[in-house]
Amino acid sequence: MTGRLRYGTSSWSEKSWSGVFYPEGMLPGDWLTYYASQFDTVEADVTYYRVPDARLVDGWREKTPDGFELAAKFPRTIVHAGDGARPNGARIMVREGEDDDTGRFLRAMERLGPRCGPLVLQFPYLAKDAFAKLDPFLDRLAEYLDGLPKTFRYAVEVRNRTWLGEPLLALLRARNIALVLVDLLYMPHPAEVAEKLDVVTADFCYGRLIGDRKAVDAKTETFDRIVIDQGERLDRWASLLRQLLDAVPEAYVYANNHYAGHGPASIRDLVARVNG
Repeated sequence: MTGRLRYGTSSWSEKSWSGVFYPEGMLPGDWLTYYASQFDTVEADVTYYRVPDARLVDGWREKTPDGFELAAKFPRTIVHAGDGARPNGARIMVREGEDDDTGRFLRAMERLGPRCGPLVLQFPYLAKDAFAKLDPFLDRLAEYLDGLPKTFRYAVEVRNRTWLGEPLLALLRARNIALVLVDLLYMPHPAEVAEKLDVVTADFCYGRLIGDRKAVDAKTETFDRIVIDQGERLDRWASLLRQLLDAVPEAYVYANNHYAGHGPASIRDLVARVNG
């Protein structure tokens, strides 16, 4: 491997990590600083639910050291746009001027300076009532991406398995935007995708270990320990990452609590397998 593996978890604010990952009694306001002493990157989930204000982003910058990177999701209003559970295809990625949620989000993330990691467009599964076919989605995606500033790095996650093909990959590759390699219940394992397609579409790679929310929730109400053995899937991840790190200078990978029950343990297990 010649590339650098940057790894962490999806969010850092899980209360049940107190006394397990975070020292007993540590105040939540100190968690990010401590987290940054353990990992060199984190994926901010909070930005999916609202555009962060300047004070919040400034706090992230001030609580983390040089070299730390915070990746973040584009807000739900951009990638989902529905008022309820169902996405609204007519509004997804539709700009409404420089002061819309896209503009506000990018201006907020700009405050991180060099601590800003990749920004992720995480699309939900899009049924035919949102986009009848892949082509209209790709047309909208291309127009939206072309309107984004080149000062950030971007990654795109789709959750329609039939959309994982050369048309999407070519669109991303032409713009140096990473395809998110997502390990999710109803999506093919990224190693399986990589056997059929060239998944390198940018000068970095981006992976997310999400898993099966219902399966983990059925076993635990807290996220302080591993409750599902994901060893076989992690072995496939490790093999894939070793290959990718020979192709790109940097790869980012984040583990969700719902992957196996405890995000920090999952990502550390994966890294041990990569290096083993």
